[in-house]
Amino acid sequence: MDVSLSPGHPTRHPVFCTVVPPHLLDKAARSDDAARADAAQRTLEQDAFLRTRRRISTVRGVVVPTADEPVPDHPLRTVYDAGHRTRLPGTKVRAEGSEPSADATVNRAYAGLGATYELFLKGFGRRSIDGSGLPLDASVHYGEDYNNAFWDGQQMVFGDGDGDLFLDFTVSVDVIGHELTHGVTQYTANLDYHGQSGALNESMSDVFGSLIKQYALGQSADQADWLIGAGLLGPNVTGVALRSMKAPGTAYDDDELGRDPQPATMDGYVTTSRDNGGVHINSGIPNHAFYLAATELGGKAWERAGQLWYDTLTGGELGSRADFAEFARLSTAAAVTRYGDGGAEHRALQKAWATVGLG
Repeated sequence: MDVSLSPGHPTRHPVFCTVVPPHLLDKAARSDDAARADAAQRTLEQDAFLRTRRRISTVRGVVVPTADEPVPDHPLRTVYDAGHRTRLPGTKVRAEGSEPSADATVNRAYAGLGATYELFLKGFGRRSIDGSGLPLDASVHYGEDYNNAFWDGQQMVFGDGDGDLFLDFTVSVDVIGHELTHGVTQYTANLDYHGQSGALNESMSDVFGSLIKQYALGQSADQADWLIGAGLLGPNVTGVALRSMKAPGTAYDDDELGRDPQPATMDGYVTTSRDNGGVHINSGIPNHAFYLAATELGGKAWERAGQLWYDTLTGGELGSRADFAEFARLSTAAAVTRYGDGGAEHRALQKAWATVGLG
């Protein structure tokens, strides 16, 4: 359903977005190992329920601060413990400015919310995901062996994983940043979650999730691993992450989870009716374009390449049903607007988009 922000603000459509794609869980649910299959099946069933509830339930209106209310320049974080149940948000266990918890999962969630807020503020001048200081809420220990993390349009939710195929979903700060960036997209370009616009929606989250990790670690483009969800796969999985921006299609190749299906260029574009038209698969193409542009420019990836992606996402010209070609055109135009025609930034974007087949 729609979220009406306030008079004069556009209507937004929150979507239910998970970091682990359904095609990966589908494969795990067919495992010969009954425990693995059961954990994956329970996650799929819970995700389907949540996705349906998101479509039919009314989302509370978001209160936009008035001109008389100062917008804070620091995060307002609250972490809840769902207690392995599925009723949200759960019991409050850590508030903004409070002492660290004895629970490392709580502290990782708290730190990840802060890292995301800091990059958007320091890198792009954005105060929280809505630009107006929206409080950042998260619930941890969601469900039993829940193999996912998601943004539900209002807050972050983290499962603990089953300890076999997946570990605690707070272990990767880029996963936290990925899901919160769905909120940024919700409040800006509001990209439809289907087909190429949906793949762009997923790609925006991967791009800024990776940038949040790089910012937190002080890494330059050439030092980054360009992986999404590194450290998240369990000890029995053959793979390094959920996705690779540097080399889409190489993140995992496992007997239980299958092989990473992401294409790196339009030559491998996948046409499918599953996963909202392959939003988690075809996102590899714009992901790879960003990686190419960022490494071509060098330095801190959020400073130039990231700035251009942010300009495009928030500039007001990107349509909610934008395809890859529209994003390529607008991001290249943004390079001209910000840095000038014929500069290194313009050339890097032209080269990157041409390499993935969107010249």
